[in-house]
Amino acid sequence: MTDNPETGDDEKFFLLTQAYAVLSSAERRAEYDADRKNGPIADDSVSSKIDFMDNVQGELNRRLAMLSILYFQRRANPYSPEVSFLDIEARLGLNRELLQFTVWYLNSKGYITRSDSWDFTLTAEGVDFVEAQRVNLPVLNKLLTEGSGLLGKVEQQSRTARDQSSHAASASSIR
Repeated sequence: MTDNPETGDDEKFFLLTQAYAVLSSAERRAEYDADRKNGPIADDSVSSKIDFMDNVQGELNRRLAMLSILYFQRRANPYSPEVSFLDIEARLGLNRELLQFTVWYLNSKGYITRSDSWDFTLTAEGVDFVEAQRVNLPVLNKLLTEGSGLLGKVEQQSRTARDQSSHAASASSIR
C-alpha cells in the first residue's frame, strides 16, 4: 500500500506510517524514548535461543515465533491485539528483510492480518493453528512455554501479576 501507486515507495510509506504511529501515541512515544535513553538493550531476544537463520527450518521457526508473539498479545489484550513490525523485529532480534517472506506467507494463509495502522494481528485461524499444532511442533511448544523474550510489556505484567497472586495463595495455604 502506498500513498501514490505511480510514484510511491511501499517501504518508505510503511516506515513513515510506523513512525507516525509511534510518535502520535504518547504512550508508545514514551516507550520509544525510554528505550533509546537506556542505551543498547541486552540481547534477550528469542533469536539467541532458537535458530532462525537456517534456510528451511529457520523460516519455519520465524513463522512459529511470529505466531507466538501475536498469540501472546491476543490473549493478553484481546481488544488491542496489534503488534508493530518494529516490535516484532525487536522481540525476535531479526531485521525486516528476513521477515518479509514470513509475513507474506502467514498473511496468505490467513493466520495474520494488518490493522489500519499497519500493525499485525492474529486471526481466529491463526489462533486455531497455534492451539492445534502446539503438541505437534516442539519449537512452537517451547516458544509458548519458555518464550519470555516474545512477551510484550502487557503480557509480562499480566504474567507477573498471576505469578505473584498464585505465590501468595500457595504461601497462605501453607500457613
